[in-house]
Amino acid sequence: MLNVFSLALGRLVQEEIESLDALAHVQPVWVDLDAPTPEEKGWIAQHFGVTIPDDAVDDDLEESARFYEEDNGELHIRSDFLIDDDENPRNVRVAFILFRNVLFSIHGEELPVFRLLRLRARRIPALIEDAKDVLLKLYAADAEYSADALEGIYDALEVVGQRVLKEDVNDAVAAEALSAIAKEEDLNGRIRRNVMDTRRAVSFMMRSKMLNSEQFEEARQILRDIDSLDSHTAFLFDKINFLMDATVGFININQNKIIKIFSVASVALLPPTLVASVYGMNLKFPELEFLGSWSYPYTVSLMVASALVPMWYFYKRGWLS
Repeated sequence: MLNVFSLALGRLVQEEIESLDALAHVQPVWVDLDAPTPEEKGWIAQHFGVTIPDDAVDDDLEESARFYEEDNGELHIRSDFLIDDDENPRNVRVAFILFRNVLFSIHGEELPVFRLLRLRARRIPALIEDAKDVLLKLYAADAEYSADALEGIYDALEVVGQRVLKEDVNDAVAAEALSAIAKEEDLNGRIRRNVMDTRRAVSFMMRSKMLNSEQFEEARQILRDIDSLDSHTAFLFDKINFLMDATVGFININQNKIIKIFSVASVALLPPTLVASVYGMNLKFPELEFLGSWSYPYTVSLMVASALVPMWYFYKRGWLS
C-alpha cells in the first residue's frame, strides 16, 4: 500500500496512490509504503529517483547499514518500532529514506505509532512543517507508545502480585502466574530494546547536523523522555524477578507438603513394619506360645498402637498441619 502525505493549511493530508500518474499531482513531505509491491517500488524510483533496497526491512542488517548517507544525498535510517499486541508483542523493522525534503518509510505491517501520528497531524495545525519533523514526531510518538506499554505492564504485574501474595497459591494458580510473568518480561525486554534503538536513531540525527535549532531541542527532549523510561524498565525487571521467585517459592512449598506426607507416613509405618517382621512368623513358637489363640490379635494391636503413637506425637508437634 502506498500512502502519500502532503501539507495543507498546516495539517497533514493523506492520499492513497493507486497509479504512477497520481504521484504527479501531489507534493508530499512523507511517502509511506506499507508492504509495498514491486510495482509500487518502481513508481517511487521513476517519480522520485529513490531506489528502495530489497533488504530495507531485513532483521539481519550489519550495524553499519542502519545509519548511512548515499553519495546522492539520500539519508538512510533503520529503526525498530513496537507493536504491543496482547497475543504477539513484537518489534517491527522500519526503513527511512530522507531525500530532497521527502521522507520515505518502508515497513511490512501497519504500526500503531504511524497511525497515532496521522491522527494528531490531521487535528493539530502546524504540528509538522517538513519531512524531518515527521521523523522526529514518529520517534516522539514511539517513546510515548513505549511509556503506555510500560503502564500496561505495571497494571498486569499488580494483578499477578495480588493473586500470588494475597491468595492461597496452588499449582494451577502458580502456573497461570508464571505464564503471565513470562509474558510481561518478554514485553518489557522488547520495550527496552525499542527505546534503545530510538535513542540511537535520534542521536544519529543530532550528530548529522541535519536539524535546525527547534528540531534539535525537540530531539533532546525525546532523549530525556527515553532516559526516564530506562529506570522504569529496570524497576519492572526487578519486580518481575521478585514475583517469579515468590511464585517458584510457593511451588516448592506445595511440593514440600507432598514430600512431608510421604515422610510422615514412612516414619509412622516403620514401627508396625518392625513388629510384623519380628512376630509375623512366630505367632505360635516360641515367643508368643503363652498367648495361645490371642497371639494374632495381640500382634495386630501392637502394630496399630506402634503406628498411632508416632502419629499422635507428630500431631502434638504440629508436623501434620
